Amino acid sequence: MEDHLLESYLRIQISADKLSAFLTFNRITEEFDCTPGQLERFVRGNGVVFGIRTSVLSEICSNTLAYCKEQTLIAVGNPASQGKDGSIRFAYDMQEQSHRPAELEDGKVDFKEIARLKNVKRGQLIAERIDALFGSPGMMVTGEEIQAKQGKQARFKVGKNVVVNENQTAMYALIDGLVTITDKEKVNVFPVYEVNGDVDYRVGNIDFVGTVVIRGNVLSGFRVKASGDIRVIGGVEGAELESEGSIEITGGIMAGNKGYVKAQRNVKSSFIQDSNVIAGEDVLVSQSIMHSNVRAGRNVICQGSKGLIVGGSIQAVEKVTARVIGNTMSTATSIEVGVRPESRSELQDLRLKLRQHLDAIDKTEKALAILDQQAALDQLNDQKMAMRIKLSATRRQTTAEIDQIRERVLEIEKTLEDTDKARVDVSHTVYGGIKVVIGRYTRFIKDPIQRVSFRYSEGDIVQLALFT
Repeated sequence: MEDHLLESYLRIQISADKLSAFLTFNRITEEFDCTPGQLERFVRGNGVVFGIRTSVLSEICSNTLAYCKEQTLIAVGNPASQGKDGSIRFAYDMQEQSHRPAELEDGKVDFKEIARLKNVKRGQLIAERIDALFGSPGMMVTGEEIQAKQGKQARFKVGKNVVVNENQTAMYALIDGLVTITDKEKVNVFPVYEVNGDVDYRVGNIDFVGTVVIRGNVLSGFRVKASGDIRVIGGVEGAELESEGSIEITGGIMAGNKGYVKAQRNVKSSFIQDSNVIAGEDVLVSQSIMHSNVRAGRNVICQGSKGLIVGGSIQAVEKVTARVIGNTMSTATSIEVGVRPESRSELQDLRLKLRQHLDAIDKTEKALAILDQQAALDQLNDQKMAMRIKLSATRRQTTAEIDQIRERVLEIEKTLEDTDKARVDVSHTVYGGIKVVIGRYTRFIKDPIQRVSFRYSEGDIVQLALFT
């Protein structure tokens, strides 16, 4: 068949992104006959010059009836690849969480040696910016080149006592101190306040714009507040610890249900008992969490040879992980994931406020109904007229506030549905007496279960076998 006759049989379609081309038959008759060479010339004549699938064209020519009723992909372009994102390379490993005191050859611990802290001198390089790289260019089926895509450039998040050079390629310390990453990943250099012993009456409360290192215990009734990290080599009793960075406690927390430990980033401790702990990101425990209230903006991880969570209430936005949850005595324990703890508290407060507003507007409506009846009978004096105007204004304001509260309640309730990432993982045993809450869904565990992961699926909490 002559080349120009193919127009009446075939149609070439190119996708909007020009990365695919398709062949479609307008009609088919016994007269149709085409060689692969003719078909390729036809395809090229219709603007498709790159990525042509010659084997498919041959198949169409040799077995036309198999392709005449459907659209056939006959050319595939080459998309441009994404470049490598830029990054910030620190002079220290900022992910390193271990700052334990050095251990001597005889097994004793030297509490004076804290050389692992990220100390820097004035003018010392803290971090370098690594440029983003371009990917490979691509090619459309029409022969047009697709420009290579550059990765996302990294930017320094400048905190306190640091400076970036003119080219925005390096960050340096302005003072002697400790490199600390605080909320929103800002890089700071804080001077370090060290206590060579317990925080007691000799030392008093601490409120410091930097990092605090305590080489002893924090006793009940005292307060330690820091803009940087707090590191306690000993233990923490019923004290108040608050950090804009992370808190690490080597000896554990035994608070007797007094005080709290609160960090905008992570809280790391060997154990938590009868305590209140709040972390903006993770709570990391190596032994046990017992009869405590723990809140985490991301994860609660209780791992180690013991890895026990029993009693109290544990709340995390994403995940709770433990070796064992509960005990053979079915001690009541609540594990909640899938929503920010502060959102649950706000929801409770909003519902209480809504009931109060609805009661108030009900009383206002009844009072206005009486005044409206008197107005209809022309029985309102100046004092009652003023009261009627005031009550009408109160009704409008209360109605507006009720609408705002209901709107906020709906917003929070929507977040309760976003539970895809939320999970509770138990690598050994979860006992009876445990309440598992994922988003707005609750499940009570009655009998022990081995190696299980609790997730949300289609309106219910399901359990899956955990493989570790």
